[in-house]
Amino acid sequence: MATENRDWGYRRIQGALANLGHAVAPGTIANILKEHGLEPAPERSRKTTWKEFLRRHWEVMVAADFFTIELWTRSGLTRFIVLFLMDLSTRRVEIAGIATKVNRLWMDQVARNLCDAGDGFLTGKRYLIHDRDPLFTAEFLGTLAASGVKAVKLPPRSPDLNPHAERFVRIIKESCLDRMTLFGEGSLRKAIHEIVARYHGERNHQGLGNRLIIPEASHMGSSGAIPRRERLGGMLNYYYRQAA
Repeated sequence: MATENRDWGYRRIQGALANLGHAVAPGTIANILKEHGLEPAPERSRKTTWKEFLRRHWEVMVAADFFTIELWTRSGLTRFIVLFLMDLSTRRVEIAGIATKVNRLWMDQVARNLCDAGDGFLTGKRYLIHDRDPLFTAEFLGTLAASGVKAVKLPPRSPDLNPHAERFVRIIKESCLDRMTLFGEGSLRKAIHEIVARYHGERNHQGLGNRLIIPEASHMGSSGAIPRRERLGGMLNYYYRQAA
C-alpha cells in the first residue's frame, strides 16, 4: 500500500488495513515501513520512480536511439547510422533518418520533420527519452523544445531504462540485418522498410498481449485459405487468413 500510494501516511494505511479486517497500530505500521526501507509519507511522496514516471506519461512519451550497420558500397565497407523513434504507448516505430555521417544540420532537419504540425511523428507528444549519445545535438534538442517536446536524458550506461528501444534494435538486427550481406544504401533502406512493415503488421508483441501493432482488417477472419507473405526472399514470413 505504501509503495503503490506514495502519499498515504500511517493513519491512512491503518484505515485501509481496517477495511480488510486487520487492526494494526500506527506505530507498528511505522516500524514495518522502516524495516523495509520506506520513508514516511511526506518524504515518500516527493520522489517519483522511473517506473512511475513512465506510467504517468506513457501516452505522450517517445523513445529515441541510434544503431549502426556496416555494408558494402563502391567505397568499400561503410558504416551507416540509423536513427529511429518509438511511440511507447503503441510500440509504433518511425525511421527518422539513415546516413553515413550525422552532423548538426542533419539532426536539426530530422527534428523539424519529426515536429511537423501536419504529419510529424512527435505531434501531440511531450517527452522524448534518449541516452547520452553526442549525436543528439543541441540543435536537435532545441528544435524539439521549441515544439513543446521535452528531452529526458538517461543516466550513463543505463540501457535498462530504455528497454523497448533496445529490444527493437535486437529484433531488427537478429531477425534480418545480421543475417544479410547488404550492397549499397538502397539495399539497406529496402531491408529496413520491410522489417519495419513486418514489425508493425506481421509480428505479434508479447508486451501488447501477443497482438499485432497494426493488424489488417482483411486478415482477421477465422476461415478461408492460409497464404504466406514472404519478405526479403522468405527470410521473414507471415501467415494469415485470406478474405473470402
